[in-house]
Amino acid sequence: MKRSLFLITLVCLTAFYATAQNAKQPDRQVAVTIDDLPSGMADRLPAANLTAMTAKLLGTLRDQKVPVVGFVNERKIYKPGEVDERIKMLQTWLDDGFELGNHTFSHQSLNQIELKDWEDDVIQGESVLKILMTPRKMRLRYFRHPYLDVGRDLMTRRKAEEFLTQRGYRIAPITLDGWDWAFAGIYEDAKQRNDTALQQQIVKDYLAYHDAVFAYAEQLSVKVAGYEPKQILLLHASNLEADHIGELLDLLRRRGYRFITLEDALGDPVYSLPSTYVGEEGNGWLEQVSITQGKIPQGAPKFPQWVLDKSRELHLSTGQVSAQTPY
Repeated sequence: MKRSLFLITLVCLTAFYATAQNAKQPDRQVAVTIDDLPSGMADRLPAANLTAMTAKLLGTLRDQKVPVVGFVNERKIYKPGEVDERIKMLQTWLDDGFELGNHTFSHQSLNQIELKDWEDDVIQGESVLKILMTPRKMRLRYFRHPYLDVGRDLMTRRKAEEFLTQRGYRIAPITLDGWDWAFAGIYEDAKQRNDTALQQQIVKDYLAYHDAVFAYAEQLSVKVAGYEPKQILLLHASNLEADHIGELLDLLRRRGYRFITLEDALGDPVYSLPSTYVGEEGNGWLEQVSITQGKIPQGAPKFPQWVLDKSRELHLSTGQVSAQTPY
């Protein structure tokens, strides 16, 4: 009898503890978005390589049933002799059940060119996408700012937002950004040289830095909004993601995330909070709102300096940023 009572008590305490732990755990949700389609390395890699990369990347996402919106720079399609194959890569995204958005034609920053020229670049970036999406009864509904640059002054920002709204777009901000593009460039070089040891080091730091960024964003969310909203993750189409996105998805799952659509994420009230941020550097949504509230974001994880140094050595873009912040 005493043994039975002990077992019953133990079961009840275990259930209570599990319930208490679950109550403390936020319902973490994230939408995955991937920029610079067909690839950030489209000017350096042949179509055959890009096709294999696309198939591998989408295969993982499809098999794991992760909804994704891919943002396209149509200029990257127009390489002599490869146009049809590069367009087919975008078709593959749609055929596999994913959605495409506009990232401008040539990845021009709103901070670097006149508003009218930027608007023309947005419109030019719709041409092939509309041809591909119309037969599927799909419409272009998402836009992502290149470099996350929203304008140097508030008037430019508001005029650009009005222009996008008139064309039927919802701007897709981001809240999670682990600078995967910076890792991707040096990974591509290591992969081409069959330097497996360096590839492993890159992937290790890529995952560790993303884990730190996720923790930082979760803490910043509570400071800005009072809760953890539905997050939006920014990635880029690359061989790094094609080879290792599965490990990144597992990392997110270990942090308690489940994967949702971008439409679902944008329904979160956090994306309706006021943002008057403008400036030379693009910022994630949480940073924009925090700065608008008069709070300077602090505590961002330090980016691995060696990755930036290696990128400069290989004459790759480092985004003109320091190692102190992911934004």
